[in-house]
Amino acid sequence: MKHLFVLGIAGVLLASCHQGTAKQDVKAGSLTDTTSSAAKPASPDAAILSFEKESYDFGKIKQGEKVHYDFKFKNTGKSPLIISNATATCGCTIPESPTEPIKPGEESVIKVVFNSAGKMGMQDKVVTITSNGNPNTNQVHLTGEVTQP
Repeated sequence: MKHLFVLGIAGVLLASCHQGTAKQDVKAGSLTDTTSSAAKPASPDAAILSFEKESYDFGKIKQGEKVHYDFKFKNTGKSPLIISNATATCGCTIPESPTEPIKPGEESVIKVVFNSAGKMGMQDKVVTITSNGNPNTNQVHLTGEVTQP
């Protein structure tokens, strides 16, 4: 109902903006609803980022230690996968993603290093990966507990 009201107002505004134009052609129902929040369907040929494990529990470590983990993944889609960005929730976690496209069927890794300096207690570090895949964002987690040195 809200969309119809907005479209009705938009039609009136468009018609009033075009008054005095010699070639005015405003027809009822010719406006398209551009306010729809429906997601576009993914291409059947899209790249798909499929992780072997989406979470790694490093267990207990002493404060100041670093954890290194490689999140293995495969492009299970039909197009080359291009990772445009990999970011972490804080500066203590540094992800490193491949810079070259990953062909369909190929595997690669996102290397993640967590530096526990200044951290204590339970940790859940999230790495968000942005790509041309379906979906275009994925997340992986490093979890564990940092204890006194």
